[in-house]
Amino acid sequence: MQRNEDRAAAAVPVTAVLGPTNTGKTHLAVERMCGHSSGMIGFPLRLLAREVYDRVVKLKGENRVALITGEEKIVPKDARWFLCTAESMPLDKDLAFVALDEAQLGADPERGHVFTDRILRARGREETMLLGSEALRPMLKALVPKVEIINRPRFSTLTYAGAKKISRLPKRSAIVAFSAEEVYAVAEMLRRLRGGAAVVMGALSPRTRNAQVAMFQAGEVDYLVATDAIGMGLNMDVAHVAFASLNKFDGHRQRRLRISEMAQIAGRAGRHQRDGTFGALVEEGPGAFAPEEVLAIEEHRFPPLEQLYWRQGEPDYSSVDALIESLEQRPQHPALWAAPQSVDLAVLKRMAEEPGVRACARHPAMVARLWAACGVPDFRKLGVDPHTRFVARLWGYLSEGKGHIPHEWFAAEIARLDHVAGDVETLAGRIAAARSWSYIANRADWLADPAHWSARASAVEERLSDALHASLTQRFVDKRTTLLMRQIGTDPRALPVTIGPEGEVLVEDHAIGRLDGFRFTVAADARAADKRLLLAAAERRLGDERTRRGLALADATDADLTVVMDAGAVPTLLWRALPVATLGPGASLMRPRVVLDRALECLTVELRGRIATRLGDWLSGQLRRALPGLARLDSVQRDPAASPASRAVAAALVAGGGMVARADIAVSLDGLDGVARKAFRGAGVTIGALDVFDARVLKPAPARWRRVLRAARAGAAVEAGPRDGASVLERGAPGATLDHGYRPVAAQAVRIDLVERIARAAHDARGASGRKPFALDSGLALSMGLTRPTLERLMAGFGFRPAPGSDTAALWTWRGLPTVRATPPPRDTAMAGAFAALADLAV
Repeated sequence: MQRNEDRAAAAVPVTAVLGPTNTGKTHLAVERMCGHSSGMIGFPLRLLAREVYDRVVKLKGENRVALITGEEKIVPKDARWFLCTAESMPLDKDLAFVALDEAQLGADPERGHVFTDRILRARGREETMLLGSEALRPMLKALVPKVEIINRPRFSTLTYAGAKKISRLPKRSAIVAFSAEEVYAVAEMLRRLRGGAAVVMGALSPRTRNAQVAMFQAGEVDYLVATDAIGMGLNMDVAHVAFASLNKFDGHRQRRLRISEMAQIAGRAGRHQRDGTFGALVEEGPGAFAPEEVLAIEEHRFPPLEQLYWRQGEPDYSSVDALIESLEQRPQHPALWAAPQSVDLAVLKRMAEEPGVRACARHPAMVARLWAACGVPDFRKLGVDPHTRFVARLWGYLSEGKGHIPHEWFAAEIARLDHVAGDVETLAGRIAAARSWSYIANRADWLADPAHWSARASAVEERLSDALHASLTQRFVDKRTTLLMRQIGTDPRALPVTIGPEGEVLVEDHAIGRLDGFRFTVAADARAADKRLLLAAAERRLGDERTRRGLALADATDADLTVVMDAGAVPTLLWRALPVATLGPGASLMRPRVVLDRALECLTVELRGRIATRLGDWLSGQLRRALPGLARLDSVQRDPAASPASRAVAAALVAGGGMVARADIAVSLDGLDGVARKAFRGAGVTIGALDVFDARVLKPAPARWRRVLRAARAGAAVEAGPRDGASVLERGAPGATLDHGYRPVAAQAVRIDLVERIARAAHDARGASGRKPFALDSGLALSMGLTRPTLERLMAGFGFRPAPGSDTAALWTWRGLPTVRATPPPRDTAMAGAFAALADLAV
């Protein structure tokens, strides 16, 4: 300890630049360093060191600027300006200028001893500068008595803006959380509500962090979600800082942020002379600011630091025990506290318990080498025991032979990590592991070819970083929603919505969905939470296109309209192959109701009325052409001049789709006079022995329309019909029922017009022969495809049986009427009786 103080006292006077954030302290240090012939600045974060390195390279040239961090080392031969992490500062170099940024981190329990050591020992030949918070003032005066302190006021005003929900945060906001899980949760919510956010965490590689920050800086996203890493001087254009929480886990316990920590983070709001604001996401509870905290942050009044953490910066390497003893040495100065045991010291103690370790570390050079191995950071956060096992394996190689790690092991571990598949957490874990190997590769004496392996490790980390950036962007950024959010709320017509030839709806180059007819469908890859936003944005701007389509539909030609008739489908009207209406039950079978598709509700009432009229007129015309007989019967049933019997028969035929069993309308038929019967025959109606029907509805095309009308009346799907042109079907085949015009007889189903032909032929032949046996035209049944059992069952139903002695049953004789179950009309007694017999034919 005395050695450090003597060295500090002998150095050039130290200048301390203290003040709140946004005072340009880092910028000042960079300017001062570049004004000297050589210099070095130590930073708290690898990210910040890399950022300043890129800036100085532009000023001094790549061959004269060095970057030294644990995982990255770029040291040109002629390097004169060094940008480092605090842990990696080479204190043995004779440089004109030396600076330490965020020096108040000497009060951090985990890393504080490093910053305290640099405060005491890091000195420039011509100028030394310490940058930090005003709270550091008493510590500097106690430790560096001759320090010159310069106070730098904040360039802009920092104001408390109150609590705001995530959905109401202003653009250019940074939301700070204190765990990866919380960062991801906030970023996901912003993706849903505002299109997405960039993500910045200390665990990210510089390449990933830079890509994420560049996305925020370029305005591709309006929000940034970060850990408290942004409080360490990362320069971003942030207008408002919102705290998702005011508690963090510091490695030992969950605690509330100190006011100085709150101010450090909140101070990122505002840039140079542009004012900034800060706030929380909740108004009450542990996540809300107390009034005294707000006042302290706004006025930059923080309690002074009372102690800094210290650990021997120049330990004793004479033996392992001497090393441990020097690292556990208590500070003599009252302003210093002994640093808590860190991971490297814990690993050293456990390694020292192994006899083999002590046996190899007998000389100071090997003790120093052991301590260097113990200093490999636990990037993967495995914990002391797993990390000790990793270090022990390293030490095994470093303490034997030439002291080089085998390239086979190094190559295998790098190859295992060189995979870019996986989610955000998986890729982040691989990057953490890759950082360990990058750190190892940057130890010049640990590998036979360190430059080669450092390049390999860096290449893997870069590939993983690019993949992580892409994964973060894919997971937490929705460019469609971002674009919409920027334009919603201004002029609704300003959104550049275009519709492609296939109906794709695009906002600039981003497809947000499809417009199929009048229905807008959000893109399938949009998540559920985004659909409401996209739907609202598109609906608001597609009105003109829908109106244009509605007018075209109202004036549609007959060629543009069709009806879906497929079995199993709902009867649907199509316009240019797009569904625009369905058919429902109407006043009669021939007058179904046209039900417009709900997608057309976006149109005006007047336009929907025009469309419904046009579709109804088209449908009526199609039905008149396909089913002229039914169209005429539908007029008869509504004709007040027609007789009641005529209207009743017409209504029954319309309801039955052009066919009805004669027995069902026997009374109405009996009421028809000769003129009415002649009129029905003129309309194409056959008044048969068993059925009254219009034979035209049995043809394939009219039969399909008939099935559509029956489905519309039932509010169901279209039934499967018989095969086109079939005269006889197998019993049980599709359409083999009376509803479709086929009578089941024995193992077959015979079309009703053919049943009528056979009945007429049999009775005509009987009438010509009197009571003698008669022969039925054998070619008639054969042409129809009737089997012998079906014909015999039919003839039996008509009152005939094979003549006695006729082996082939080619002759038939009258056997008399079977029992009649219903009272037949006075005329056509034989035919009515035949119907009664046919009731048992299918049994």
